[in-house]
Amino acid sequence: MKIDSIKNGFVIDHITAGRGMEIYRLLKLDKLSCPVAIIQNVLSNKMGRKDIIKIDGDIQLNTEILGYVDPDVTVDIIKDEKLVEKRRIALPEKLTNVIFCKNPRCITTTEQELPHIFNLTDKEKRIYRCIYCETKHE
Repeated sequence: MKIDSIKNGFVIDHITAGRGMEIYRLLKLDKLSCPVAIIQNVLSNKMGRKDIIKIDGDIQLNTEILGYVDPDVTVDIIKDEKLVEKRRIALPEKLTNVIFCKNPRCITTTEQELPHIFNLTDKEKRIYRCIYCETKHE
């Protein structure tokens, strides 16, 4: 298998095996016109198996989505084919339009232009609550 090196872009690494496609879908990487590679079930000394996503393009990467789906991922930033920065992603304190409130009485149901905003209320259990109605999302 041959995957070209990245000139300018990102490598999303240390994705828990099997979550690569979910990140691909949520980041809407299928809408990009630049090359994107998803590598699944790669052997890893640290994790056993992992997924990797390579994006050869200068895009805005939504780290809220990355942190929500898999808070242990790392993002390598590549410029001129060189690693310039390695970022650790953590569970975000706030999510905006990543998850949506399922409470039919929430104001976001009737006021559809309102953003869906959730705050992290229990880090260990990964519980978020809607800022408008306090509905729990696990």
